[in-house]
Amino acid sequence: MRSTSPMYTDEQAATVRSAVERIQQADAALAAAEIARERALADAGEVAREVAASQRSSVRVHNMVLRSIAAEIGAATGVSDRAIQRQIGQAATLVEDFPVSAAAREAGAISARHLRDIVDAGAPLPPQAREEFDVLAAAEATTDIAARVRPRLLRLAARLHPRTPTERHRAAREDRRVRVIPLSDGMSELIAVLPTTLAVAVQDRLVQMGRAIADVARRSPSHGRTPSTGSRGGAGGGADSRTADQIQADVLTDLLLTGAPMADPVAAGGGNTLGAIRAKVQITVPAMTILDPRRERDDPAELVGHGPIDGETARRLAEATLVPWDRVITHPITGAVLFADTYERTAAIDRHIRARDRRCRWPGCALPAVRCEIDHTVDWARGGPTATTNLSCLCQRHHSMKQFAGWSVRQVDGGVLKWTSPLGAVYVDEPAAYPPAVRFIESETEEQGEPDENRRRGESGENPAPGGPGENHDRGGPGGNHDRGEPRAHRDQNNLGRGSVPSTDAPF
Repeated sequence: MRSTSPMYTDEQAATVRSAVERIQQADAALAAAEIARERALADAGEVAREVAASQRSSVRVHNMVLRSIAAEIGAATGVSDRAIQRQIGQAATLVEDFPVSAAAREAGAISARHLRDIVDAGAPLPPQAREEFDVLAAAEATTDIAARVRPRLLRLAARLHPRTPTERHRAAREDRRVRVIPLSDGMSELIAVLPTTLAVAVQDRLVQMGRAIADVARRSPSHGRTPSTGSRGGAGGGADSRTADQIQADVLTDLLLTGAPMADPVAAGGGNTLGAIRAKVQITVPAMTILDPRRERDDPAELVGHGPIDGETARRLAEATLVPWDRVITHPITGAVLFADTYERTAAIDRHIRARDRRCRWPGCALPAVRCEIDHTVDWARGGPTATTNLSCLCQRHHSMKQFAGWSVRQVDGGVLKWTSPLGAVYVDEPAAYPPAVRFIESETEEQGEPDENRRRGESGENPAPGGPGENHDRGGPGGNHDRGEPRAHRDQNNLGRGSVPSTDAPF
């Protein structure tokens, strides 16, 4: 007997529903047990502190007592005392510094991944800032899956930290390094600690190169036979059976050892070589972060899909890039995208959709929009218009699932997607709103404001001094004297905030 579902019989649908319910019940029990264990570990650590407090040599006594307690727990649970001692320290941090988040996990409101991301993002904060972060982060974590929430948590932590993102990034990038960790069977891990913008760009370029090689292999009449040797598949002219991960690892090795891939099938026949492939990343930079370094804690730049980056890096990218910046106009309260434009308008709709969505719009997917396809919600072949109200970003995997796995979707106002599963469950996915662009601050008194001379100049209607906001608006506008030698980013900055635009964020 068939059910109303296009994929399942009534019996199959009932089995899947039962599985979903049992998994939810098990997850709730696991969450409660997980936090109960953390509280027990924290209580054990508190005993070590109490014993140490009653002794003179408190540090040494505390360490010995803690080791003894860890050994007691480890012997009872079959875990090494060193591992238990680390767990006691982590549990104490969780229970004491992030009690609201721990309670949310205990109630099953957030996942274990959410909780781990909250602690990771909040750990660098000084103790006095963690209480506020804990409350705000716990509320934020209930709104979406962990992969989507993590960048918001990092942005929140950056805003609450007493040091600016630029100050902390300057210190952190001094620790950039490359190291090799030996593995078994003649293998090793090559680990590079890099600024996030560079690391993501490296990965993106490897992905593009890997896809180019795989495409050539699929089109080859010899079924992907390549001259590659050594660790690569297809030695001696056999078929290239490498996976995407294997191809990317081989390309990385070739680039580092030779400066260019040794096996470059894309170059055959005079086509573009892999060396011509450049990385693509999507960065959102609020206008005020570009113009005023002091605003970066309130309006952090963001590497889409990964989290905030420091304002200094964002401004250097804005000044150096030859790629046109998209100007994204957002709602001053909700942060929703109102419209997007740029000087090169040949792909205006795509720019709008990528600026609005910023990541795959399938429920639970966080792949950045630059790695996604633009999909018609209602198929074009069925009369769906090519308009922003009928388009959204979907990664290749979820684009295929929309077409072939029995899921349906409807787009409503504001780019909100309502997905219906084969079982009839409805999941709502909303565009990731930009941070609100309006903030209220205490007004400066006249004595704290401008010098009298500048105040009189403004009151008399005189033009602002050269270099001030609003200078040379016409020079940066579309079609206006673009050959004056002024860097593109500087021209764009002169136009930011013109007219009654409520806010301006610029993703690229």
